[in-house]
Amino acid sequence: MFTAGFDLIGSFPKFRKSVETAQNMAVTKTPVLITGEAGSGKKTLGFYIHKESAIKNALCSVVDCSLGSQAVERQVLGFRDDATGRFTKGALEECNGGTVIFADIDLIDESFQKRIYTILQELPDYELDVRVIATTSKNLSKLVAAGKFSRTLLTYFSGAQINLVPLRERGTDVEDLAKHFVQNYAYTNGVENLTIAPEALQKLVESNWSQNVSELKSFVHNAAKNATEGIIDLAAFNHSEKKSELISLETDEEGFKLMSLRDAEKLLIRKALVYTSENRTQAAKILGVSIRTLRNKINEYRTEGSQYFVNLR
Repeated sequence: MFTAGFDLIGSFPKFRKSVETAQNMAVTKTPVLITGEAGSGKKTLGFYIHKESAIKNALCSVVDCSLGSQAVERQVLGFRDDATGRFTKGALEECNGGTVIFADIDLIDESFQKRIYTILQELPDYELDVRVIATTSKNLSKLVAAGKFSRTLLTYFSGAQINLVPLRERGTDVEDLAKHFVQNYAYTNGVENLTIAPEALQKLVESNWSQNVSELKSFVHNAAKNATEGIIDLAAFNHSEKKSELISLETDEEGFKLMSLRDAEKLLIRKALVYTSENRTQAAKILGVSIRTLRNKINEYRTEGSQYFVNLR
């Protein structure tokens, strides 16, 4: 099994290649763009690049580009408090000599995209030496073609790009990760001899993790809370968010997955949102419903406490 730390665990060839590429890029200061589905470990890989580099002891900060334009600008460039007059450094200045990770860079306000490109190009003029890494779950080339992303900003990251494959395509890596997360939970919570039953592990391997590694980790940790006598079995799954999807793995004689209509509807909506990178308008068109109907369904699942929909932007 290939282990790179930071939950970057697995032996699937394409995944291992991505981590090895990241390790090679760590010795340079070339800007890096990491692509992949939500929850696939993009920020984790960004931190890994920083920790494998010569500047590993310097600061590494994440800029959440999903926030509003003003908030992102304040994170990047800093701001002065109106009441006290005190200036708070932005990530680029605070991490001088270190690394800044722009998470979900496709969500930066269009008006700020060209400006941030200019700023990144002029960093040496301000005596700032910062390694820049960006992540995205979108196809930036398509966004450029649609006029929704700056071509020059994409060009800035064109020299080094890494793609992380979805967890559902990584075969037995699900098993390795699940065991790792069990050990992680046990260590963090002071639990001795915590294991996962073979039949429960098989259910995890067979399941379709639409939110990838982050979803698997959350589910395993939640199931661990329901372990009986140190064993996470199928019964421990009954109180977890993914119960309906795991049950839906049962098939009839024609190979169809069986589940209730309500569970099927919920799962289909999730898949449409994941497929469209959570673009509700596109998801509604694929599902053949109005955006209002989709919004009502999302709110309904949120009220129920469904984790995916609660965390949905």
